Amino acid sequence: MRLFIKIFLWYLVAVAMMFGVMVFATRTFQTEPAFSRWQRSARNQMAFYTATAAQIQASGGDEALRTFLARLSENGSIRDVLVLEEDGKVLYGDPSFVGDFEHVVSVARETGQTDIEVNGTDPALGATALTLSDGRRAMLAIRWEPPRTPSFFFDSWAGYMRLVGLLLTAIVVCLALSWYLSWPLGKLREATRKLAGGDLSSRVARRVRRRRDEFADLAKDFDNMAARIESLIDSQQVLTRDISHELRSPLARMNVALELAKKKAPPENASLLDRIENESNRLNEMISRILTLSRLESGSEDFSKARLDLAEMVRDIAADAEFEASGKGKSVAAEEIDDCKVHGNENLLRSAIDNVVRNAVRYTADKTQVKVSLQAENGHAVLKVRDHGGGVPQNELENLFRPFYRVGEARERKTGGTGLGLAIAHRAVAVHGGSISAENVDDGLEVKIVLNTAPTGATPKRTNGGPR
Repeated sequence: MRLFIKIFLWYLVAVAMMFGVMVFATRTFQTEPAFSRWQRSARNQMAFYTATAAQIQASGGDEALRTFLARLSENGSIRDVLVLEEDGKVLYGDPSFVGDFEHVVSVARETGQTDIEVNGTDPALGATALTLSDGRRAMLAIRWEPPRTPSFFFDSWAGYMRLVGLLLTAIVVCLALSWYLSWPLGKLREATRKLAGGDLSSRVARRVRRRRDEFADLAKDFDNMAARIESLIDSQQVLTRDISHELRSPLARMNVALELAKKKAPPENASLLDRIENESNRLNEMISRILTLSRLESGSEDFSKARLDLAEMVRDIAADAEFEASGKGKSVAAEEIDDCKVHGNENLLRSAIDNVVRNAVRYTADKTQVKVSLQAENGHAVLKVRDHGGGVPQNELENLFRPFYRVGEARERKTGGTGLGLAIAHRAVAVHGGSISAENVDDGLEVKIVLNTAPTGATPKRTNGGPR
C-alpha cells in the first residue's frame, strides 16, 4: 500500500476515533446535567402553574380553574393534567390516569414539596400541593413528554448538514496532511531512479527548498551524495581517458621499435618478439575500447545516425563469427531473421552486436552452436544471442555489462577477453534508446537486445538467410 494512502487512512481513523470519543463523552457527561436542568425547570413551572391556578380558582371558581387547566393541557410538552382532592376525588382530568400518578402524588404529600420523577425515555411526572380558595387542599399532577438530550446531528436537516460538513472537512484536512508528508518522498524517489539510471545530475533539494524539516535535510544529504558520486565518476572517466590517450604514444613508439627489433634479431628470438607483438596489439585494442566506452559514457560525441538494414547487418556479423568459430570447433547459426529497419549509427550498432556474438562464441562449449535470431515484435527489433557456456550465477547477471567485470573462471584472462565488450554494447544500445539484458536459459546464457524499428510501410518478412 502506498505511503500516501497509509497516512491518509491513519489520519482519517484518528479523526473518526476522536469524533466518536467526543460524542460518547458528550452523551455520557451531559445527559445527567441536562436532566437536572429539566427538573429545575419543571419545578419552576409547577410552582407557577400552582400559583396561577389558585388565583384563577379564587376569582372565577372551579369552572374558571377547569378552563385554565384545559388550556394548560394544550401545551405541546404536557400530555395530561389532573387535580385530585384529599379524599381522592378527581376535580379535573381523566380518572383512568389516577393510578399513574399515585406514587408521585404520595411523595409530594409526605414531603410537602414538589416532586418530579424522570425515568429515561418514559414520560416525566410531577405533583405539588394546591390550596383552593375555600380551604380545600388538592394535588396538581402533570405528565410531560419525555425529556431528551440535545442532539448534535440527527435531530434535523441542519444536524445532517453539520455532520456532512465535519466529515468533508476531516477528509480534506487528512488529504492535505497526507500529501504534505508524502510528496517529498515521491520527489526523492524520482531523483533516486534518475541517478540509478545514469543521470548523475539528478538533484532534489531545490524542489523541496521551502520545507524546514527532516525531509529537507534528507534532500540535502541526497544532493551531497549525488554530487560526490558524479564528481568521482567524472574524475574516473577523465583519468581513464587521459591515461588511455597517454598510453597511445609509447605504444606507437614501442611498435616501431618492435619492427626494428624483428629485422635485427636472430631467428631464435622470433617467438619472443611475436609474443611481445601480440600483447602490444591486445593492449592497443584495450585502449581503443576504453576510449570508445569513454566517449559513449560522456555523451560528448554526437554520433550520426541513418536508416539501417539491421537484418543484413546481423547476417554479416553471424557469417564472420561462423568463419572464426569453425576453426575452434564451434559454430554460429542465424536461425530466424526478420527484415528490420532501424535508425542509428552503423558503427556503434555493428560494434555492439559483434561484441555480443563474439562474447558468446568465446564462452560457448566446444562442439556447440551459438544461435542468433532477429524478430520484429510490436515496433521493436528483438535480437537474441544464445550460447551453451553454462551460464553465470543468477545474482551476477546485472553486473555483466559493467566495464572490466569478470565472472569467476569463465572470465579469466586466458579466454582473451578484456571485460569491455558487453559494457560497450550496453552503452551503444543505450545511445539508440534500446535495452540489453541477459538471462540463463538451459545450459547457457541468452543476451537480448531490443531496439525501436524505423517505419517501413511494409509487413516484416521472415527469412533464414535464404528460402525456407
